[in-house]
Amino acid sequence: MAEKSFLEWPFFHDAHRALYQQLVEWREDQSDLCTREPVDFQSEDVLARELISSLAEAGFLALCVGEEHSQTHSGLDVRSLCLSREALAYASPMADFCFAMQGLGSGPISLFGTKEQREKYLAGVREGELIAAFALSEKKAGSDVSAISCNAVKDGDGYILNGEKAWISNAGLADFYVVFAKTDLENNPKALGAFIVEKGDRGFRVEERNQIISPHPLGTLSLNQCRIPKGRLIGDPTKGFRIAMATLDVFRTTVGAAALGFAKRALDETIRHAKQRELFGQHLSDFQMIQSHIAEMDSEVDASSLLIYRSAWLKDSGAERITRESSIAKLYATDSAQRTIDRAVQVFGGLGVTSNSVPERLYRAIRPLRIYEGASEIQKIVIARQVLERN
Repeated sequence: MAEKSFLEWPFFHDAHRALYQQLVEWREDQSDLCTREPVDFQSEDVLARELISSLAEAGFLALCVGEEHSQTHSGLDVRSLCLSREALAYASPMADFCFAMQGLGSGPISLFGTKEQREKYLAGVREGELIAAFALSEKKAGSDVSAISCNAVKDGDGYILNGEKAWISNAGLADFYVVFAKTDLENNPKALGAFIVEKGDRGFRVEERNQIISPHPLGTLSLNQCRIPKGRLIGDPTKGFRIAMATLDVFRTTVGAAALGFAKRALDETIRHAKQRELFGQHLSDFQMIQSHIAEMDSEVDASSLLIYRSAWLKDSGAERITRESSIAKLYATDSAQRTIDRAVQVFGGLGVTSNSVPERLYRAIRPLRIYEGASEIQKIVIARQVLERN
């Protein structure tokens, strides 16, 4: 069981501490659901829907739309989102994914949507009745958002969208997608709009599903003469980049929190194994080499916690942007979690590379986090630019 002394840090209120305890109780009650491993796309979708339903029933999805539990006036309480992702990731990468995507997918609506848009979509997300998705990336425009080719052309009182989106979480599972497309190719090729596309819209379809190393509904979207009414445009038709970055500014910190959950599980499993496994007449935990691994793991877990909850606290305290802090939190937490889990695999030896053992599942789960929502290399560029601009 992960230790909880970090909850006494001044970053948190009593409501945060109570929330964390509720999450721990939920993952213990839902242990069978949290440990289930899907074997194909169909079982992956079934598991995701069951997890979303259970999270909604427990009230946790309210955090994703900022209507309850918030300690701030901005709606989304980033500390609550981070605590949730950390606690869920500790038990289940899929539970963490399902929670996170309900937040990221509906984030642009929570932060920038009209009253009508919020009323139409957010209640469904909160109740687990609607599944959300965030569609920014393309095959030739992952980290380079300016290279997006998907476009939206004004047509009467609506827009016609054409293009593809790639590596989209919840592709084929979501009820609606926030799609980012270029809106002024002639005069301002960098202008983006954010549009709500519903799964039944004519001209929209899921092109393919992608199999990746850790269970995660992922796929490619196709938009062919897909007409979207003006009422599904989020904010200004040229401010989509700002909407995307502001949303990622909030949720990037939470990626670090998910990595932290994985790392804490790896540390706990390593300690448990080292105390039980005997070698040459003594326990693994008696060897200085193993103690060195554990010391490094624990130090990196603690450092990640401080960076993540510093970033979340700043946003909840009213900071307009936390670009540098969220990038540092994601970069350090994901990279250090990779090292921590790798040490766990090493300590477990052959058991660590056995299919579906806890270390092996964590090893597969952590790797994508160093890529999505801005790869580690991109985070370094973002951090450096922020530092250079302030000096």
